Amino acid sequence: MTTSLPWWTCRASWIDRVHDRNPPKLIVLDMDSSVSPTHGDQEATAYNGHFGCTCYHPLFVFNQFGDLERCSLRPGNVHSAHEWRDVLEPVVARYRDRKLRRYFRGDAAFALPGIYEFLEVEGFSYAIRLPANKVLQESVAHLLKRPVGRPPRDVRRYHASFSYRAASWTKPRRVVAKVEWHPGELYPRVGFIVTNLSRPAERVVAFYNQRGTAEQYIKEGKNAIRWTRLSCQKFRNNGVRLQLHALAYNLGNFMRTLALPDAVEQWSLTSLREKLIKIGAKIVCHGRYVTFQMAEVAIPRDLFADILRRIDRLRPEPAPT
Repeated sequence: MTTSLPWWTCRASWIDRVHDRNPPKLIVLDMDSSVSPTHGDQEATAYNGHFGCTCYHPLFVFNQFGDLERCSLRPGNVHSAHEWRDVLEPVVARYRDRKLRRYFRGDAAFALPGIYEFLEVEGFSYAIRLPANKVLQESVAHLLKRPVGRPPRDVRRYHASFSYRAASWTKPRRVVAKVEWHPGELYPRVGFIVTNLSRPAERVVAFYNQRGTAEQYIKEGKNAIRWTRLSCQKFRNNGVRLQLHALAYNLGNFMRTLALPDAVEQWSLTSLREKLIKIGAKIVCHGRYVTFQMAEVAIPRDLFADILRRIDRLRPEPAPT
């Protein structure tokens, strides 16, 4: 008798098994949406004014190791945070009873009271970009005045921290502001982050800025896995294709995490695919052994052997007899 698990259960199980090899002390979840352009009459495709094309608008949740925790295909004209709970809540539930420090990051599209309240109840620390408004601007008015003297040749950066309560919030929350004066620019660049972190404002900004790694992971999924190829006519079928792409992405990322030596640990998934997985080889069969002849221009012999040894060590130990 055989049983099959849903794709989301398999992916979560795989991530947990990878983490068991080197248990993390904290988990950081990054949520972001992306665009998958469409070029036909696919079901639920729609024009998105932000991206300027006809597309789907999938939603992703990554952890700090680049593993894709969960994703969902959505129609092209929905808001970036549409159905955020359906995607985020199952991931949060997996880590609920684990002794880990838990964090969440998101851009301004996820600056919603419901998300703040959900994360606070679940014990997550968060840093989410907050859209600017008049009240926030007035709170840092003293930093928006042009510095006295000659314009500097380098960037001048200032931070502030204050309590703020929007009309839709049930309580005040901490807001961190960053003001940057760039050479040759008449007005400063201003950004706001709502957070429940207690660390200094500069460290909150630095933590939030690391959210850019999620955008890099999405770019890798597009370039290496081609998960924007969603050409089925039915929306449901395209949703399945996205999940299959997600499984393939995670397999590649697991290999990068577990099998790459330090010298090439920063390889992108594209480099991993082109230099290790899709590389050509000539097979020469002999009476007692088989030889794979490969060009060292892609990957040196010693490095390739080291990767194979690391992969071999991933095999489970045989059960005692």
